[in-house]
Amino acid sequence: MTQAEIKLCSLMLQEHFGEIVEKIGVHLIRTGSQPLRVIVHDTGTSLDQVKKALCVLIQHNLVIYQVHKRGVVEYEAHCSRVLRMLRYPRYIYTTKALYGDTGELIVEELLLNGKMTMSAVVKKVADRLTETVEDGKTMDYAEVSNTFMQLADTRFVQRCPMVHAPENSDTQPPPPAPNLVINEKDMYLVPKLSLIGKGKRRRSSDEDAAGEPAAKRPKHPTDNKEPIPDDGIYWQANLDRFHQHFRDQTIVSAVANRMDQTSSEIVRAMLRMSEVTTSSDAPFTQPLSSNEIFRSLPVGYNISKQVLDQYLTLLADDPLEFVGKSGDSGGGMYVINFCKALASLATATLESVIQERFGSRCARIFRLVLQKKHLEQKQVEDFAMIPAKEAKDMLYKMLSENFISLQEIPKTPDHAPSRTFYLYTVNVLSAARMLLHRCYKSVTNLIERRQFETKENKRLLEKSQRVEAIIASVQATGAEEAQLQEIEEMITAPERQQLETLKRNVNKLDASEIQVDETIFLLESYIESTMKRQ
Repeated sequence: MTQAEIKLCSLMLQEHFGEIVEKIGVHLIRTGSQPLRVIVHDTGTSLDQVKKALCVLIQHNLVIYQVHKRGVVEYEAHCSRVLRMLRYPRYIYTTKALYGDTGELIVEELLLNGKMTMSAVVKKVADRLTETVEDGKTMDYAEVSNTFMQLADTRFVQRCPMVHAPENSDTQPPPPAPNLVINEKDMYLVPKLSLIGKGKRRRSSDEDAAGEPAAKRPKHPTDNKEPIPDDGIYWQANLDRFHQHFRDQTIVSAVANRMDQTSSEIVRAMLRMSEVTTSSDAPFTQPLSSNEIFRSLPVGYNISKQVLDQYLTLLADDPLEFVGKSGDSGGGMYVINFCKALASLATATLESVIQERFGSRCARIFRLVLQKKHLEQKQVEDFAMIPAKEAKDMLYKMLSENFISLQEIPKTPDHAPSRTFYLYTVNVLSAARMLLHRCYKSVTNLIERRQFETKENKRLLEKSQRVEAIIASVQATGAEEAQLQEIEEMITAPERQQLETLKRNVNKLDASEIQVDETIFLLESYIESTMKRQ
């Protein structure tokens, strides 16, 4: 766990949950697994506040707990899960692109609340959608339920583990912490709910038609509704499935850039066929026959079987080896090699960074060393056709930045420099780790800059919000145009210009965060897949 990761986790927790949760979360990330009393003592926070903070962290899957032999419950933070909060906007945007506004709000609610029952999600989303549509129209619960079921079918949402009740629970004392279990078969099983109704709009005031405030209304015993049919069945967003989708989209985009659109559509069809049958951490897809791929191509792609076979042969013969041939039955069996694809994409990312930072000549040397595996300095000069002095400077520059490494091969046991070969080589895994660490630092800097910009203009932002609130309330009462103009003039021209600059800067910083996160995702995926193979 590096300091850059801990700092980024601290900023993410503070931004989403506040100072107390951030304090407890960062303490657990730094110290590892700890019992409740030790957390209270070490952080100097009250027992009640620590309990509430742990509840929030467990609710959002950021902390797990384990019961040890002596019955002591220890809590452990997941740093990697905290860092995934950086990707929340991307998860929501992806769902919007695939399932529209309804899917977007379902995933947004699950990410904001950590875990929710299906009935609660459906009602909340229906209410939110009803507020956005025209007056007189409402969103039906059944429509939201159908979208939820589609998300479960494609595994973008999944059930949370449930409390396992032991058989002789009446005679035994309760365990120190609940035991959570889930059956693999039930993870995407949607409960049969008959949710009938429509979304409701929030009232402009808390008073009902009779003019009586809600707080003063008598509570009738009839208000207690029947128990919720899916009580205890909680759902959460399946982030691994989103990562699988991001990886697939990256591979499709890379094939389109390297070859053409038709090749990318063939690869997309192969990924779509195997996205539910292949686990997110599998090194290959399931073998697919040429005939199956031909049948699953999208309507409108009028390519013959012969042309498809030629494309598949081209893809299988490509040096990057995104697609591999695993057999000859059914017109040829093909798989997508995720390990090779991620390695190629990570290498391309490193090349791109070197080209941007050190220029095209350094990128040429890097590609050369990568291709030849091991090279002496004289060989680099000759192969790259770069003058000795320049080649030496570039090699030392990349060596100092840890993009390439130096391997010593002594001729004699005394390691004398005159009798030692010095070979330059590229360790892609260590270079990817170094770049990932820098990406974490970059995101931390971007977040801190955004917070600084917002803090510096806090007074102006508050004034703008007040003016907007006044305009909204005046518009609701049917005010005249001149009256609205007068209220808008409360913000002067220089202040308006300052607000525009702030908005533009914050948008740039937000966009930069998302772009850096795309690089982080690619490098993390490559490192994870490489470590699993070793």
